[in-house]
Amino acid sequence: MKNAEAEGIVLRLTDFGEADRIVTLFTLEQGKLQGVARGAKRSKKRFAGALEPFAHLKLQLHLGTSLPTLSSADIICIFPGIRADLARIGCAAYACELVERLTPEDEPSPRLFRLLYCYLERLNEAPASPSDRRFFAVNLLKILGYQPELQVRGVSEETASLLARAMQTGRFGAVVFPDDLLREADLLLNPAIDLHLDRELKSLAFLKECGV
Repeated sequence: MKNAEAEGIVLRLTDFGEADRIVTLFTLEQGKLQGVARGAKRSKKRFAGALEPFAHLKLQLHLGTSLPTLSSADIICIFPGIRADLARIGCAAYACELVERLTPEDEPSPRLFRLLYCYLERLNEAPASPSDRRFFAVNLLKILGYQPELQVRGVSEETASLLARAMQTGRFGAVVFPDDLLREADLLLNPAIDLHLDRELKSLAFLKECGV
């Protein structure tokens, strides 16, 4: 069994048995991976509140033939601003669910890691923005090679232009979609995402209730 360090963002947590947790992470070094945090539901010393959704962590891993084991996790950033607001929680959950559902395991993508981190950082500092959510989605699709065709029926040139700019600027807040163009953007983005999913996104229904 090999020891390794990784920088990762928690995508999902699942209880496993009476004391353990399965942690799904997107790491800078290895891409998406699942690890077992043994005794995480009981031990306050080794993980000290680090295993929370969206947390940005420094990890110590044991890599073997089965699931990696998390031996420790130190908090880099817990993003407290996200946790204080339901709309921000919903957007962070949406981003993490997309990364979890659309990415294969063990394929590093520094660009995708940076996109996810920058979106969480943005949510931590500013109110949840419908434009930022579409910005994240179209850049995620571009990075994964699933970029949608922008010139399609029912989508105006203005919406197509905004989506194209979103993929060029690389900075949250640089592109703002007027309210009447958000639905048009979804006509492109949602089918492009759904094409690669085997079931609906759980976070999307919550976001619709929040109006984000």
